[in-house]
Amino acid sequence: MLDTEPPRLVFIASEVYPFSKSGGLADVMGILPLTLHRMGVPTAVMTPLYGRLSTASYPLRLVYEDCPVGYPWPTTTADIYEADYKGVPVYFISRGEYFDRRHYYCTAKGDYFDNCERFIFFCRAALSAMEHLKFPVRVVHVHDWHAALAAAFVYYWRKGNPFWSRVRTVMTIHNLAFQGRFSNRLFWDSGLPHEAWNMDGVEYYDSFNLLKAGIVYADLITTVSPTYAREIVTAKFGCGLEGVLAQRKRDLVGVLNGVDYTVWDPSRDKFLEQTYDAGNMAGKQACKNKLIQIMGIDPALRNRPVLGFIGRLRGQKGIDLLLDIMDRLMKEQVAVVVLGEGKPAHEARLLDLVEKYPGRLCAHVGYTEELAHQIQAGSDIFLMPSRYEPCGLTQLYSLRYGTPPVATDVGGLSDTIVSHPNPGATGFTFAESSPESFLAGIRQALAVWRNKMAWNALCANGMRADFSWEQSARIYTQLYRSLGLDDTVVQHAPAARSSKS
Repeated sequence: MLDTEPPRLVFIASEVYPFSKSGGLADVMGILPLTLHRMGVPTAVMTPLYGRLSTASYPLRLVYEDCPVGYPWPTTTADIYEADYKGVPVYFISRGEYFDRRHYYCTAKGDYFDNCERFIFFCRAALSAMEHLKFPVRVVHVHDWHAALAAAFVYYWRKGNPFWSRVRTVMTIHNLAFQGRFSNRLFWDSGLPHEAWNMDGVEYYDSFNLLKAGIVYADLITTVSPTYAREIVTAKFGCGLEGVLAQRKRDLVGVLNGVDYTVWDPSRDKFLEQTYDAGNMAGKQACKNKLIQIMGIDPALRNRPVLGFIGRLRGQKGIDLLLDIMDRLMKEQVAVVVLGEGKPAHEARLLDLVEKYPGRLCAHVGYTEELAHQIQAGSDIFLMPSRYEPCGLTQLYSLRYGTPPVATDVGGLSDTIVSHPNPGATGFTFAESSPESFLAGIRQALAVWRNKMAWNALCANGMRADFSWEQSARIYTQLYRSLGLDDTVVQHAPAARSSKS
């Protein structure tokens, strides 16, 4: 084990950047534990050892072989590996038949058939590793449905196991729409007591709901923005769990995600053709020229706006709204760049439109970190027509890169974008999630873009906004201390900020 102070705070999450990533959860887990560690909180992370794992820069070492798990059979064990991630110990739960796969959760054909078993195993193995490695843990912080069941196990185990008697749990909901709902038969062998199977426990319309288990049994619940915390207790955004969340409203807190500015900062971004900052924006044009080149955009559009979209090609992200307006958008003499993958029907429709508008609509179906950075820097306007958005990180990146967003006024987008024409505006928001409202928002942005002085001021406002993780981490430390996390020293912590900086 690492020669560091034993962890009192342990995160359990299915993705951790830079080791694994399919979305924003990984980005959060790549920086929040690190920030807390730097602020003096003894922290560790538990995550699966996937077959598709990036560990070249962080060698793994086996620290516990055949750690007992007891699921799905009493003799089942896990191997526990450790990596030193900039001073934070990251522990990997290894069992080949569950995690040695090409993808994390699903293939193009659908979810893995055994996802419930995989993540029951993961939760039990993570907790078992803490106990067998004798962590002096006081708070276990679980993330999304993949880790939510750990909160339920701790709730019941602390009644009869002295190791867990003082441990408290925090459950963070990154996206309520993904709940981990499975057949009720899978509950009976999960290791939870039969008393947990009721409408006030893990049962949800006769299914086994893992996210609900975390919501019911965690000591505190957080979401990734204050507005989303308010939204999810309503029928419109509650995804069927609004009643359960309303019952826990006193224990529900919205903490805005931050940005890792060591990774997402155009003044030092290793992926860019030329770096730049708010004081000298010359490099942004060089980045735009490079994006035009690598994406095959018609050079005649060099002096016209380039609109960027990065996200899953699913209804939540509003990709269908963008496709619906494409014919009308092309009449504005703009270029559009899309990066993402998702629903096959959306992918097919997107590629059909690429053929219809060669050199004007360009797309990469998939995801690469390098291209994501290049689109943020090379675009003039960033598109984020999400139907709901718990926090959103890409709009935070676009602000720092001087690429004002056009976004729906929901969730974390409401908390982070100051909409034009308000004083200090950083972007544009529209209230109704419809093609017409989205197109109107883009046209508003294009009108301001034509006024270079106003546009440059808008870009500068966004680039100077501060959404650093230190400020969010301070709120988390206060929550942990309210649960009894002791011996935590946080010196020179930054002052709390409003949600819109």
